[in-house]
Amino acid sequence: MPKVTHKKKGKKILKKKSPKKVISKRRLKKAKPAKKVVKRVKKVTKKKIVKKKLSVKTKKTKATIKRTKRSATKNDEQLAALIVRGQEKGFVTDLEILEYFPNIEENTDFLEKIYEELEQNSLKVIEVETLLGEGAGEITEKELKEATSIKGALPDNVQMYLREIGKTPLLKSQEEKELAKRILKGDEAARQQLIKANLRLVVSIAKRYVNRSPLSISDLIQEGNIGLFKAVEKFDYTKGFKFSTYATWWIRQAITRALADQSRTIRIPVHMVETISKFTQAKRKLAQQLGREPMVEEIALEMDLPVDKVRNIQKISQEVVSLESPIGDDDDKSTLADFIQDEKSLTPTQLTSQELLKDQIRDIIQDLTERERKILEMRFGLEDGVTHTLEEVGKVFNVTRERIRQIEAKALEKIRLHDEAKRLVDY
Repeated sequence: MPKVTHKKKGKKILKKKSPKKVISKRRLKKAKPAKKVVKRVKKVTKKKIVKKKLSVKTKKTKATIKRTKRSATKNDEQLAALIVRGQEKGFVTDLEILEYFPNIEENTDFLEKIYEELEQNSLKVIEVETLLGEGAGEITEKELKEATSIKGALPDNVQMYLREIGKTPLLKSQEEKELAKRILKGDEAARQQLIKANLRLVVSIAKRYVNRSPLSISDLIQEGNIGLFKAVEKFDYTKGFKFSTYATWWIRQAITRALADQSRTIRIPVHMVETISKFTQAKRKLAQQLGREPMVEEIALEMDLPVDKVRNIQKISQEVVSLESPIGDDDDKSTLADFIQDEKSLTPTQLTSQELLKDQIRDIIQDLTERERKILEMRFGLEDGVTHTLEEVGKVFNVTRERIRQIEAKALEKIRLHDEAKRLVDY
């Protein structure tokens, strides 16, 4: 009997798939390719890094803002204190501004704010008399033209310099503005032209200090030129100021600082110069009223300051005197050093006593052995005044340091037991 097959035509018999294989294929379909997964991870990581950087930048910005606010608050507090100080006497000096704001040159915007606030409070800014003398006034055009003519003998280099700067013509207000515009665009030639045209301004201001300070005219001009360079860098023509008016302040400040820093052997801070000036004026005023030298307590009462502070000011204000300063008549060659006691050197009495002690010791050590005597002389400098270490003495006698120490101890013990040792007690 033939076998019957249930196989249909055109159809293949499919094998039954295991459930595990089906699940794994589904997972593969759902899963993303490895490259896409890596890209996704990188993208997420990059976002996190960017967010982190942004947060760090935000923190830094916030910290900077806080510092700026603190700085602004401190400046405002200092300005308020300066105004209160000025209201007590009706004015503010330029050195007081430097005392409260030592680095004000670096912040010209705030400097303008200071002047505006002082003006609103009816306070004028004046220069210290002792430093500026007649130099507090405005520089006139006539003074600028005559700046290069200075009375008295001048060094050759100064004369040549004055002739050179006299060749450069003065600038008009409109010309200054044009040069200032070009300087803002980075024109170096315009900067040099503005500086050269105002070198006379420096000389005219420096001339007023020639007989009022130990600095030479060339030094004063150099310091004033430094102030002029700063003025050129900081000048803002849009404010409506004339450059010479603006530069005058910078030039005077540069010279004032130089006088405070260099006019004394021991440097005095700029803000203390004004305090010393007030002290000198108060002392002079009281001397005229009382007809005698005023006491420290009287000066303190006049200046409305504590006595201790006035004593400190008095100490600082003293001039330094050279030890080589001549004393007496021209024929007498004595100097100040001849009359000042040297506390480190021995007095004649001490020298005599020292020599007697040496003689007494020499008499006693004569009873020691030659080696013991020599070791003590080297150890205590009895012969030449030079003491030697145990090691140095050991090398001379070709023995160890410990052996020298033992010999020294034995020799000292002999001296203590010596009959004449009692005489050494008096020394």
